[in-house]
Amino acid sequence: MNHATPHVGAPVHTFTQLLSCTRRGARLARLLAVTELRSRGASQDLTERAELVVAELAANAVLHGRVPGRCFRLTLVLDPAADRLRIEVSDARGDLRPLPRPTDTASDPLSTTGRGLTLVAALADHWDCIPYPPSGKTVRAEFTARPTCWPERAG
Repeated sequence: MNHATPHVGAPVHTFTQLLSCTRRGARLARLLAVTELRSRGASQDLTERAELVVAELAANAVLHGRVPGRCFRLTLVLDPAADRLRIEVSDARGDLRPLPRPTDTASDPLSTTGRGLTLVAALADHWDCIPYPPSGKTVRAEFTARPTCWPERAG
């Protein structure tokens, strides 16, 4: 009897790095993410969106998730066969969990803070926050690759 051999897709690539909970560590997280995604052949669109989200989540980990003497963790999980990417940033402050920003029209439009997770929500397909044992949290953002060209318009 002849059976079709199941197609084996490209392997899932995982990258994990502990980084110092400093502004320098946040910058390094962004640079490492871009380097890793480019080396794995991720699309430019996916890499650019991921760069902005890693920068925001790493900055949040440094500003809001810092515990003296503790690092934060950056994890990238790239599935080239499914054109999917998951970004995870874990820190030691599980007691401070991010919440989606309410669409409050009374907020200060000139404020220079408070819009980061709105940016994450706009760039990622989905984001959430889960506990990171024993006392931390992980903020995750998931992406799928977008088409590289627009369909032609009729007429």
